[in-house]
Amino acid sequence: MSENYDLIVIGGGPGGLTAARTAAALKKRVLIIEKTGWGGTCTHRGCIPTKAMLSCSRFYADLKKLRRIGVNVSGATVDFAAMKKHRDQMVRIAALGAQKMLTGPQVESKTGLGEILSPREVRCIGEDGVQQFLKTEKILIAWGSAPQILPGLRTSERIRTSDELLHLEQLPPSMIIVGGSFIGVEYATLFAELGVRVTLVELLDRILPREDEEAANLLGQELARLGVVLHTSTRLVRLEESGDGVELSARKNGEDLAIRASYALLCTGRMPVLHKDQLDVLGVDYTNAGIRVDENMMTSIGGVYAAGDVTGGMMLAHRASLQARVAVASMFGGEIRQYDEDIIPSVVYSHPQIARVGLTERRALDEGLEISVIRSDYSANLMARAELMGRGFVKMIFHREVIAGAVVAGDHAAELLAPLALAVSGKWTRRQFRSWVLPHPTLGEVFTPLVD
Repeated sequence: MSENYDLIVIGGGPGGLTAARTAAALKKRVLIIEKTGWGGTCTHRGCIPTKAMLSCSRFYADLKKLRRIGVNVSGATVDFAAMKKHRDQMVRIAALGAQKMLTGPQVESKTGLGEILSPREVRCIGEDGVQQFLKTEKILIAWGSAPQILPGLRTSERIRTSDELLHLEQLPPSMIIVGGSFIGVEYATLFAELGVRVTLVELLDRILPREDEEAANLLGQELARLGVVLHTSTRLVRLEESGDGVELSARKNGEDLAIRASYALLCTGRMPVLHKDQLDVLGVDYTNAGIRVDENMMTSIGGVYAAGDVTGGMMLAHRASLQARVAVASMFGGEIRQYDEDIIPSVVYSHPQIARVGLTERRALDEGLEISVIRSDYSANLMARAELMGRGFVKMIFHREVIAGAVVAGDHAAELLAPLALAVSGKWTRRQFRSWVLPHPTLGEVFTPLVD
């Protein structure tokens, strides 16, 4: 068979895998090239391993609640090695699932380095060093992202990024987390629930600055209850290894702050992986924030597309998958999909979770929109109380009787957000919500104010 393809995808993360599978369903000949691990960052260093570990810490932390309902548990301990084994098993399962997405006669896969030579030619350097020169009609770039390290900071054995922290052999007694983004607060939750003394340092005046302010404040209070020391409005001056630990110097409210811990975790964002030499040869337009694409995910060069973290913006697996479907529809036809960043749901897998879709209340007001807000507390829900879910709320933002955004803060927020994400993408009106019948008794009845 000649080495001519309809589409070559470079990168085997969620975006690349979805593009390959979608194009193959349209009977196109597809090749996907992955350098390290099928499933990308999500499977190996992001979504899957962190959520597996957070499930472990949640089970352990919840043991303290059981006495209230007559279940006495004593002598519970943390087996960090066993937790890591669970995490690694989930990663293996996810990676196998990613590979199974590629089964079928129309998809070929290669493990190696894919290098774009022109809009119609790719070189693949295999694990054995053998080079192949491949022709293609279309190319999709799905290079992904990497941790962003602030100027003046360096990683080391005890100063790690979120990618490197997964290699910890044992739980440290204490940790400094730099950055109050979703990665920072998820790791703060995980380690605090396992008994690690956590200090979180954030430059801005609150954690999760892009999320609903009320939800972020609720999470901040819950983290403090776990023992996390929060320092917001704090500027990092110096962070370095010292002996058997790390030392951080910072400025807060005009005063010097010195913190010492066993390890430091850098959660200062992620940046697109940009092979600028290839982009420059192609003439693709990009900035350090990502590759510029149009509404069809095509770059400034015809036939060359990009999807996922490499385009900047919200770096989420499901966003990458949607972008990939939009790109393939533009390339080869099929179901036409519209891409709108405002319908992409986001979830912070802290405890409690925070899930959002569409506009926050603050953003709507900043844009000058006249809004009405409907709010409901977990405390009024029988199932939330029966299952000791703690604090939480649902908030829905309407503009001219059409839902423009929603946020859920509390247990099972990710699942509760799903119908609201559908509503936001479909631009549901208050009248449509009133036909919604909610089963009783369920946590879902927290949406009752919508249907009344």
